[in-house]
Amino acid sequence: MRNTPPQLLQRSVSRRSALLGGLGAALSVPFLASCAGFDTSGASAAKGTVGFLSTQFTPVEEKQRYEDVLKKTLNVPVAYNSVDPGVFTSTVQTQSQAGSVRTALLGGLHGDLAPLADSLEDVDQLLNDLSGSGYNREILELTKIGGSTSKYVPWMQATYVVAVNKKALKWLPKGVDVNDLTYEDFLKWAQAAKKGEGRPVFGLPAGPKGLHHRFYQGFLLPSFTGGQITTFRNEDAVTAWEYMRDLWDASAPASTNFDAMQEPLARGEVLVAWDHVARLIDAPADNPDEWLMVPSPKGPKGRGYMLIVAGVALPKNGLERDRAEQAIRGLAKPKTQIETLRSNAFFPVVQTELPTDLAGAIALEAAAVKLQQESADARLALPPVGLGAKEGEVSQIFKNCFQEICLNGSAVQSTLDDQAKQLNTILKDLDVSCWAPDPVSPGQKCEVA
Repeated sequence: MRNTPPQLLQRSVSRRSALLGGLGAALSVPFLASCAGFDTSGASAAKGTVGFLSTQFTPVEEKQRYEDVLKKTLNVPVAYNSVDPGVFTSTVQTQSQAGSVRTALLGGLHGDLAPLADSLEDVDQLLNDLSGSGYNREILELTKIGGSTSKYVPWMQATYVVAVNKKALKWLPKGVDVNDLTYEDFLKWAQAAKKGEGRPVFGLPAGPKGLHHRFYQGFLLPSFTGGQITTFRNEDAVTAWEYMRDLWDASAPASTNFDAMQEPLARGEVLVAWDHVARLIDAPADNPDEWLMVPSPKGPKGRGYMLIVAGVALPKNGLERDRAEQAIRGLAKPKTQIETLRSNAFFPVVQTELPTDLAGAIALEAAAVKLQQESADARLALPPVGLGAKEGEVSQIFKNCFQEICLNGSAVQSTLDDQAKQLNTILKDLDVSCWAPDPVSPGQKCEVA
């Protein structure tokens, strides 16, 4: 699958507006088995049922909540089957190549769908019919995956922010705006908090299943270097990782056990933490007035942030085409989008106002995401695109840098040089272009300079 380059995938994505079309006037919030016959959703995948294969909501609780959303909002029966990206890719490829497609609807992140473009139907007519939904222009450009026609319909979106227990504000450096932090501010704050509390109270999801690699890929490195891959080992990257070593020294060492930050935040083990919006919402659940959600810091090259865009697509020669299209139309309705936000904290991609009865944590996140995306120097980053089964290997490279530099005390430049060689070895076998914020050059392989 990964031999199809995702060309021009962020060709016209502006730095500030990619998420701004999703939500409405109330908060002006920006935004944010492997076939239908193998049914693990609890719904029948018999004739008349839409077999929905997805890479999203794989944890049991998330999957069950989303199944409830589908039952509540759609007027067609859906068998929702969530699988990991590797299974998703191999299933779509195998069925397409065998000419025996047994799915009706596909759902995944942009990076899951982009390399499968040849196996997806054009959805221009569907998007034309849904033109009144208010999809953001830049996100619509992403749906073309570098071609001239759209291959998926925007489904939902998310990002990462910083959760702050207000107890930590007493250590915020004087004169610093918590909603407009620089990385230097953030470090000084963490150091002051460590000294004031007598222990580190800042945290990062650096556990075995934590998403700390997304921090380096989408936030730290773009903010310091302006890129993710091409700038992987340059002087600015060295500065970024030297900074990261200092930040880690002021962070809770138990972070290496944290897969999601909402639990240590809720029990007070840490007071300030960065994580995916869906992995922060439980922390302020009982006492939202005691919490803030704020944008990620900005660096010398801007405020790097990672945009998570998910879409739904129609497999070529898929089953139940009429009902699958009907399901897509239902997924685009504001009610469905809002219920998805309520259940699993993925934000709408359609124009809609947020209801006033949203959980406090989600309202806090909405405000933070708005500020993050509206920053004058915001720099959009995407998760890796087109890597298939190799995505985990590439992400491991960034984790290796953290392990060597922050935990083992290895020299920064030599570590980056060693890891860059491994990264280029992986990328050499993948005929893919780079992705935002690195420059996209159609036909040119992505590699570390």
